[in-house]
Amino acid sequence: MTVSTSIVDANIAVVTMSYPPVNALPVAGWFDVASAVTDAANAGHHVVVLRAEGRGFNAGVDIKEMQHTDGFEAILGANRGCYAAFKAIYECPVPVIAAVNGFCVGGGVGLVGNSDIVVASEDAYFGVPEVNQGALGAATHMARLVPQHLMRSLYFTARTIKAAELVQHGSVLEVVPREQLDDAALAVAREIAAKDTRVIRAAKEALNGIDPIDVNKSYRFEQGFTYELNLAGVADELRDDFAGTDKASRS
Repeated sequence: MTVSTSIVDANIAVVTMSYPPVNALPVAGWFDVASAVTDAANAGHHVVVLRAEGRGFNAGVDIKEMQHTDGFEAILGANRGCYAAFKAIYECPVPVIAAVNGFCVGGGVGLVGNSDIVVASEDAYFGVPEVNQGALGAATHMARLVPQHLMRSLYFTARTIKAAELVQHGSVLEVVPREQLDDAALAVAREIAAKDTRVIRAAKEALNGIDPIDVNKSYRFEQGFTYELNLAGVADELRDDFAGTDKASRS
């Protein structure tokens, strides 16, 4: 279970998440993503590609880890880790391209929504099932992928949406067969990397500066309600149902 970085063409950093079986990241994994993205930019690379190995891009937080940890340590760690990872991507001084395969749900939408460009495979789909687990979050990032009323429909129902539909909304650049995903993401990365990185870095800062929503504050506001639901015991009940655990069995 790792977050690793490889370098392509000397100036493209490819950050790969690999947490079998479904890339549900534990607390440490979220912080590792944040560090990998930040380190890649600080090393002077021109573009970062964020991808995953396995059945899907990201299944959110590791709920089983959370339900087998006493007290609030795991929920606090997951919230801080997600915040750190999303923030690192958004504030990365160079463009971040998300190469999405299979499922991208929960925290995965946070990663993708804060990326600059999204390329997806034909089997990719996106969703925010937080309400099913008694949590809130990533509406901030889903709102960057779809219009407001569609975002609310997806959020309240926990439905998913296919990558091909997001192309119509302009939030996914391209949908390709699964075996072509990495090449498609690298093609876009090479196009950007060939430009003067001083200009691209200035452009990234400028675009963040004119963003109509402060994604860091917006997501942090959402997380406040997750804390309330946890303190009320609602979130534990729903996560126990999902993880197949009960209060007495936690250790």
